[in-house]
Amino acid sequence: MSRVGKKPIPIPDNTKVLYEDRVITVQGEKGTLTQSVHPSVDLKIEDRVVNIIINKDDRPTHALQGLTRSLIANMITGVSSGFERVLEINGIGYRAEVSGNTVVFHLGYSHPINFGIPEGVSITVDKNNVVRLTGIDKEKLGHTAASIRRLRPPEPYKGKGIKYAEEYIQRKAGKTGTK
Repeated sequence: MSRVGKKPIPIPDNTKVLYEDRVITVQGEKGTLTQSVHPSVDLKIEDRVVNIIINKDDRPTHALQGLTRSLIANMITGVSSGFERVLEINGIGYRAEVSGNTVVFHLGYSHPINFGIPEGVSITVDKNNVVRLTGIDKEKLGHTAASIRRLRPPEPYKGKGIKYAEEYIQRKAGKTGTK
């Protein structure tokens, strides 16, 4: 039984929520997001609160209730305040710079890597080694951050690479010479 799915989602004053034909549209000061709703769950919007109601009483439907609630809560948070991910670049000579609609990464390879900025995500670079991603769609933002991290994942010996700001890289000891 989903405990997350039963919690009501409050709607802020500056946000508008519409539900028609199994599609929910959330409109706020930062933008608009739409999402289709699974047929096993239904939405009930009243008194600036969204409730997720299940049609069947079985395990997969309870899971969908929790999923739907999380997706809608993230949509409301995204259009009202937005989301942010911060990546750090560690390594001598490793850096990034924004040029137009692309980010150019220098990550120790023989060539720079041009990464196109997707629609709906804005990227800024601070001090050449802190990449800050902001946007209203949490899924797209996380996917973009993961794609950037995948360009040069952090390695455990020196910690060189791209990592999330809150991520901890567990270090390994290097080889020791024995005679």
